[in-house]
Amino acid sequence: MWLEIVLLGLIGFVAATFGSVVGLGGGIILVPGLVFLGPWLLGEAVSSQTAVATSLAVLIFTALSSTLAYSKVKRVDWRNGLIFFITSGPGSMVGAQLAQNFQDSSFQLAFGFFMLAMAVLMIVKERMKPLQIQWRRMQLFTDGTGVTHEYGVNIPLMLLIGFMVGLVSGLFGIGGGSLFVPLMVLLFRYPAHIATATSMFVIFLSSILGTTVHAWNGSVDWMLVLILAPSAWIGGKFGAAIANRMSGKGLLLLLRLTLLVLSLRMIISGFMAD
Repeated sequence: MWLEIVLLGLIGFVAATFGSVVGLGGGIILVPGLVFLGPWLLGEAVSSQTAVATSLAVLIFTALSSTLAYSKVKRVDWRNGLIFFITSGPGSMVGAQLAQNFQDSSFQLAFGFFMLAMAVLMIVKERMKPLQIQWRRMQLFTDGTGVTHEYGVNIPLMLLIGFMVGLVSGLFGIGGGSLFVPLMVLLFRYPAHIATATSMFVIFLSSILGTTVHAWNGSVDWMLVLILAPSAWIGGKFGAAIANRMSGKGLLLLLRLTLLVLSLRMIISGFMAD
């Protein structure tokens, strides 16, 4: 029993660490981890609805831990984060409700292809340069090192992005940072470290609303949340510390490879289940 708890905690820590470093939130590792390892660690299969709901609940702790760590070095754009949340919060609730309609096989296919797309995006985004859009409104932001950055602001587009990312977040239990960060960098020219920190703040707020819907539907495994939350909290702080001190290129490479392997595994499992 204790071995299973330790291994579950390790999964939560690894997922939170990766998620915090790049602003993903960790669910993109935690969800397939619960689906594939659940029968071995828990003695029974974990349904897709339970994996998504539990992952989103755990993300509350991961994202809060990361947000507090990033706020100490003044990397969180609170104002724009709240603008994104205006629609990402309701979007997360809609996605959480839609997740109830997924069958396990169709979920594994959809999630597998989504993970594959995110892995490809993480690979190509380093070669993509921010779009040189001349935004009518620009914003200055000074981080904890005293460096002032300038990036664009477009509230209607931010609200649209917020809803789309929130929808995906509630549907897959991933937090949405895998979409938030590259969009913030490429469209508005956010510095990557500001985008990552602000993304974690939005994920924290959106995860609360999405989890509320999942809890209402009875999909959250609170015992798993109790086991995973402490390690996710530690992993969130650890990942933020790594991101604050180094580029994390080695971790990013490992994350890309992990996403590729897990995505192919999910896709194959989905086809075999059909």
